Amino acid sequence: MTMHLMRELEQLKRRIFSVVAMVEDNLSLAVKAVQERDRSSALRVIESDTEIDHAEVDVEEECLKILALYQPVARDLRFLVAVLKLNNDLERIGDLAVNIAERAVFLHAIPAAPIPSELDSMARKATQMMKRSIDALVGSDVETATEVCKADDEVDAINRIMYEQIKAAIREHPEHLDALIHLLAVSKCLERVADHATNIAEDVIYLVNGHIVRHGRDVVSQR
Repeated sequence: MTMHLMRELEQLKRRIFSVVAMVEDNLSLAVKAVQERDRSSALRVIESDTEIDHAEVDVEEECLKILALYQPVARDLRFLVAVLKLNNDLERIGDLAVNIAERAVFLHAIPAAPIPSELDSMARKATQMMKRSIDALVGSDVETATEVCKADDEVDAINRIMYEQIKAAIREHPEHLDALIHLLAVSKCLERVADHATNIAEDVIYLVNGHIVRHGRDVVSQR
């Protein structure tokens, strides 16, 4: 029974990495579509979201199958609960990538506006947080998970800077109002990506320590 359960859990981890790779590719492509006003790349992101949705369902079904067949306890049970929760977070990140891609389609159709330089840094930080949160899950790494939680403050700070820059740009260039509003929405989407990565990292701490730290970030900093 134990060996069979271990094999099932390893297969589940591989499925998770597959979903992560798809979500990461879509997120990067969506941001690139915004930066380069690339409509075709944006449409690729939108069209491929169905594949991510199907993968999310597959992971959920795999988790439920393992729960029914093996009735795991303790750490294995907590791992499956964490996977079910992160699976939802990954699907939401995929939806946010689609939202960004849809903004890119709109931006392609209207006059270009200057893109704040912080957008690229924000995208890289949010994507890195997502990747590191998954690494923390697979490696049961509380230290990395805690670092991801702390990095959320950095993304929030960049989002505030973006807001102020775009607000100033709207005053100076009202002719670019529509484009700037779409860029502000992109910034908000990236901030939400970081939030979902933080959710995953908090679930890792629950997996390892058995403590729920959501809604109590100060608890994270103490561990």
